[in-house]
Amino acid sequence: MSKVMGQKRWIGAAIVVAGVLAGGIVLAVAHEDRTETAAVTTTTVDRGEVTVDVATTGTVEPATTRSLSFAVGGTVESVAAQAGNRIKAGQTLATLDDTGAAGDVSDAQSRLAEAQARLASATHAAVTTTRNATACAHDSATPAAAACATRGYPDTGSDQVLSAQQAVNRAAKAVEDARDALDGTVIKAPMAGTVVSVAARVGDQVPGGSTVVSLADTYTMQVRADFPEADAGALAAGQPATVTPAGSDEAFDAKVVRVDPVGTSDGTLVRYGVLLSFADSPDDLLLGQSAQVKVRTGEVTSAVRVPSTAVREVSGGSGTVLVRTGNRSERRAVAVGLRGDRYTEITDGLAEGEQIVRF
Repeated sequence: MSKVMGQKRWIGAAIVVAGVLAGGIVLAVAHEDRTETAAVTTTTVDRGEVTVDVATTGTVEPATTRSLSFAVGGTVESVAAQAGNRIKAGQTLATLDDTGAAGDVSDAQSRLAEAQARLASATHAAVTTTRNATACAHDSATPAAAACATRGYPDTGSDQVLSAQQAVNRAAKAVEDARDALDGTVIKAPMAGTVVSVAARVGDQVPGGSTVVSLADTYTMQVRADFPEADAGALAAGQPATVTPAGSDEAFDAKVVRVDPVGTSDGTLVRYGVLLSFADSPDDLLLGQSAQVKVRTGEVTSAVRVPSTAVREVSGGSGTVLVRTGNRSERRAVAVGLRGDRYTEITDGLAEGEQIVRF
């Protein structure tokens, strides 16, 4: 009795195992090529654009910032600029008391006049000496020749003229330097822009070379952004981009100007600085304003494409899709090109117009 029951149990278990294995085989086959009655989401293979973008947040900054100073030290006499002022090129921004500098110019001009007078005198003397020496040579046949030869005319005129000319050159240089110093008592805008800061007030004593006015070229703005190293490797100068300033819904065209060759680390993540210029700089940008930056790192304009979510098992340049024919789904290997944010380029294995399952 016990032996018979044991045999029945063993036979029953074998039947169950066989059933499970058979069911697994059926399921496996159905997974590769199956007829389905449940609804599935499909999409049509089409031809169009495939793009890859990387994005981050950046900061608006001027293309050029100039630190302006007086060429000489002195007392500030006037300040005609305030932070935020829009400035035209050549506009006077600040001046020093130029009494001393103007006096230096006058003194230098007087010394130049004196040097020029001495040069004129030395030149006249040299000409006279040359003329007399020539006349003496012509009179060599007369009774006065002996006296002429005894008196002689030393050739010193040319040396005196050279020395006087050098003195004139030095005096002229002194006048030029004095005029430069006088010009250096005035700060003028070298470009149009916006005053960022003013570091002096009327009556202040300022040394030459210290920054008095900071001026930014706000007519030509740019954006600086930091990208993580995972994205930075795909960035290059000249790539198209868009910039959307904070508070704006409009994206402005831009391009990558420079990618920093060395990254910076905060201890957990390495980032690379990227500089972008606007194709047409907006008028209402603010210095330091944040902006969303999107750079296009890859693009195929006319590609056989499918939604990126429809491509599975992507490895290297290959992947798989489920091709839908009627109510049957067939797994098919495809060659993958550019894998974009929304679409993936299919370079082989699918034809335009075929239906695939979309996950």
